[in-house]
Order: sequence, then C-alpha cells, then structure tokens
Amino acid sequence: MQPTLVEIGSFDYRGRRLAYEIYGHHGQPCVLLHGILLDALVNRELALRFAAEGYRVALLDLLGHGRSERSRDPKDHRTDFYADQVLALLDHLGWPQALIGGVSLGAITALQVAVRAPRRVRALFLEMPVLEWSAPWATVILAPILFAARVLRPGYRRLGKALARMPRPREAWLASLLNAVTIEPETAAAILHGVMVGPIAPTEMQRQALTMPVLVVGHTGDWLHDRQDAEALAWQIPGARLVLVRHVLELRTNPDRPWPEIREFLRQIATAADDGKPRRHSGRAERLARPTKRMKY
Repeated sequence: MQPTLVEIGSFDYRGRRLAYEIYGHHGQPCVLLHGILLDALVNRELALRFAAEGYRVALLDLLGHGRSERSRDPKDHRTDFYADQVLALLDHLGWPQALIGGVSLGAITALQVAVRAPRRVRALFLEMPVLEWSAPWATVILAPILFAARVLRPGYRRLGKALARMPRPREAWLASLLNAVTIEPETAAAILHGVMVGPIAPTEMQRQALTMPVLVVGHTGDWLHDRQDAEALAWQIPGARLVLVRHVLELRTNPDRPWPEIREFLRQIATAADDGKPRRHSGRAERLARPTKRMKY
C-alpha cells in the first residue's frame, strides 16, 4: 500500500511538544500507540490498513519517544500520564471520540484511556497487552536495558550514535526498532524507570466495567507479551473478541492471514458510528476468550 500521509503536526501538552502524524483524509477517528521506546513508525503499515477501511488514523509519539519532546524525569513516564496525552491529542484534533488502540505499552495506555474517559473511546484495539502474566518477564527483559542506560551510559550512547548514522530500512517497523536504540540513554532510562514503577494497567475490576467493543490481539512464543494476558483480558472485558496471530511480528510482516477478522471488527465499529447506534458484536463475530485454567495472579 502506498503511504497516504495527510498531516504531520505537533501540539503543546503541559509545556511539552508532542508530535503526531495522520493517515486518511476522511473517516472515523482512530489513534494508534506504539510500544515502549518505539515510535509512530511501528504502526505505520497498520495505519494504512485502518485508513483503507474508512478510518482517519493519528499516530502519536508519546512523551520521550519519536519526534516528541524528551524528558529525563521518570515521574513523567507513567501509563496514566501517557493516557492523558492521548486525551490531549483528541482535544487538539477536535475529536469527541475515537477508536483507541496500541501495541504492548500502547495497548496498556489505551486501556488507561478507556478507564479514565470511557465516553471518549468508541472501541479498543489492544495488541499484545503486557499485564499480570507478562510482568515478571518484562522486569527480566527491561531491567538490563535500564541498567545499561544508567550505568553503561558511554557505551550505550556510542551504540546509539552509530545506529543513528545508519540508513533506515524501508520496513517502517524495523526503522522504529533502530530509532529506539538511538534514544539518548538518559531519556531511555527515564522512560523504563517511570513505566516500571508507575501504575501500569487498570485493575481487573476496572477492566470488567468497560462497555465499549474491544478486540484483543495475542500470540505465542513471546515472554514479554504472554498469550495468557491476551486471553485473560478478552475474558475479563464483557463481549471482547480475541484474535490470535502466529508471532510477534505477524501484523507487521504478514498481516493478510489475521486481517479478515480485524477488518470485520473495524467495519462493525465504523457502521455503528455512522448510524449513531452503539452495538455489541453478534453471531460469529463475537468470540469470548475463555482461559483454559483459572487465572491466578
């Protein structure tokens, strides 16, 4: 698909500049959020597909990420504060309501938006949420990066500068991964520190109270995004649908296989928005993800 970038912009959030880009000239509003240390590029191909289904998609760079302003203060990097940034983007764009989605950290942030301002969220698209099952592995995987950014700062900085000089690949998701390593160590450490010690996800009771349509995307073979988190989340939220992909990069590298189910969800949401009638999914489209065993955290 050829890029249909409509707008590159920024806005002020509590004295900090946040950057965004928009795909699609017309359609239902949608915001997609990146994972930790990544940027808007990781969702670019997904945004093009959403735009082709009749959505106007904003990709936000959260504070400290991508083209947005940096902050070296860990207190600035909490998922509930990131959720406030999403709501500020909606206000800036004049969108009363939108489909909110994201991958990994972006999925958790989208959940926080839904809990804090449910009337602003038409639906949720939650890819690879990091919740209770994944939390121990998240600590194991992210703590060494935090240590390197804090203690091995000179080497971390030299690696980032070397990668910054490399030409960016055509694959936007891969370029996003390279960009993540080029973030200066002080900012990277603040992001990791803030996310890991702040409130990460809404409580199970808060999740159970959500009433908007929800699509959860999970996969196997990745400790940082445990499949059981996706299954449990789809079970906790009434009427949520679960789509399982084969691996962590399938929606970026080979999305055609799972796309029919995602397209059906997107079209149902868009149709409901057009006629002004909120609705649940019915028939084959609604699938509850029942865990194979009782979830104990």
